[in-house]
Amino acid sequence: MTMYLPNAPLDCPSLEKGDIYTQSEFLSRLANECRYDRLLLPTYKTGEVVYVHASAYVYFIQPAEAHDLNFKLHFLLQLRWTDARLAYSLYSPERQKIIGESDLRQRIWVPHLYMSNEQSSSLMGTDSKDVLISIAPDGEVLFSRRMQAVLYCWMNLQKFPFDDQRCSMNLESWKYNASILRLMWEKDNPVRLSSELHLTEYSLLDYWTNESVVRGDIVNMRQGGGRSGNYSALKFTFKLGREVGYYLMDYFIPSMMIVAMSWVTFWLQADASAPRITLGTSTMLSFITLASSQAKTLPKVSYIKASEIWFLGCIGFIFSALVEFAFVNTIWRRKKVVSLKKVNSKYILKSTLTPRLARKELQKEMQSSPQLSKSRSCSSLQQDASSDPNGPGYNNYLTVHSFPSALNLPTITTQSYDDLSGRGRPGSEGSDEPKHTWTQMTPQEIATWIDKRSRVLFPLLFILFNIIYWTFVYCL
Repeated sequence: MTMYLPNAPLDCPSLEKGDIYTQSEFLSRLANECRYDRLLLPTYKTGEVVYVHASAYVYFIQPAEAHDLNFKLHFLLQLRWTDARLAYSLYSPERQKIIGESDLRQRIWVPHLYMSNEQSSSLMGTDSKDVLISIAPDGEVLFSRRMQAVLYCWMNLQKFPFDDQRCSMNLESWKYNASILRLMWEKDNPVRLSSELHLTEYSLLDYWTNESVVRGDIVNMRQGGGRSGNYSALKFTFKLGREVGYYLMDYFIPSMMIVAMSWVTFWLQADASAPRITLGTSTMLSFITLASSQAKTLPKVSYIKASEIWFLGCIGFIFSALVEFAFVNTIWRRKKVVSLKKVNSKYILKSTLTPRLARKELQKEMQSSPQLSKSRSCSSLQQDASSDPNGPGYNNYLTVHSFPSALNLPTITTQSYDDLSGRGRPGSEGSDEPKHTWTQMTPQEIATWIDKRSRVLFPLLFILFNIIYWTFVYCL
């Protein structure tokens, strides 16, 4: 009795006593066009869903340079589904499996999947491509192919080079939507990694899989089916942590040393213009060269990266050292001695930063203004010299007070030496008025004083900057 598959024409080759045929002969009968259409889904009933189970074995992961925003992946992709039209257990009970390569793929239906984030891909192999298909007696098909692919990975580089990146391989159905074909990961170990897998610039922190559906329509031209709907998709995601050892040795530690070199100028004399300028500019150029070599490996993005914050901080310290030299060198070249109320930062900086032009303009303004010239005639200055027991002009002093808000000009009053010393007046004994002693410093002493303070201030500020920076990159 001859057996035929349902709806098979009478002239189709018989499958009876299939064990007597070779594998090629039996397959040519089983997948003959009279009973098998490779363009149709492996279902007899309309509306049934074909489930395709996927798994992957990863041989090699190579993240590319950051400016390329991609990575290379070598992997073995396996797809498993059931095609009842290829079940042959009734016709060839002694046959275990039908195994073939590319020629077998051309005879049967194979799901068309594509990688949505693919830049380029190809099948691996030498003389023939590494494709293997096996058909079990119950019609279960296992399709394996070894591939290499370059996939896009949209990296977030805000914390570069202390960043973690998540890259993925996205598999989607190309022709059939989710109501007809459903992609699923294998339940047990859907993705396995080779024991010989090693990364250089990154370390593999974690990986996971998930299933989803994506919306396809004619406007976006996402799928090839040309119809709107939800298409089944699979995603394999792995988390990579960038190794910072290379950047510490080649960028951060050298930049710290360059910044520290710029502080050597604080130990040179303020009038040593040639060595201080040479040292300051050479450290500036050295650091810019070091930073530019690292920036070439990064894409030009609009946001600020952690490496750029470090660059701005270090360049700010080097530039501040140059500005400090210009400041103390200008003070060093002054001629007049400076009178200070106290020897501290407030009064020294106030005396050095007060512009001379403002004082000259004030004198001209006082001479040209009649109101100001009138205010200079004080009664104590008009007293008879004979009333002064110590001679004319002995105990008359001018005191300059703060500027009035209306005229922005000083108010000038007079005090005698006895008033200042607390003697010669009734009730002057036991006076609680404060006594101020003024100190004089030469410009050279002031410049040296500033340099000494800079030797301590700059390193402390740089240490504070490092504390804030490394807290940001590791704790936030």
